[in-house]
Amino acid sequence: MARIKPEEIVDDLSSEFRRALSDAVSEVLPGASFDEYELFRAFKRAVRRKCGTWERVRDSHVEV
Repeated sequence: MARIKPEEIVDDLSSEFRRALSDAVSEVLPGASFDEYELFRAFKRAVRRKCGTWERVRDSHVEV
């Protein structure tokens, strides 16, 4: 099994993840008012708390 750094992946894909998170919240809570950047910062903090520095993923999910 491969190992990844979840927080680093979130950082690498921050623009894409930020927009996707914003779209998801808007879909689930239509009309909700929120700061897209603050929401993303909270998401990153949650990833940091919930995931280890290194996490194992299936080799099929990683291409080098």
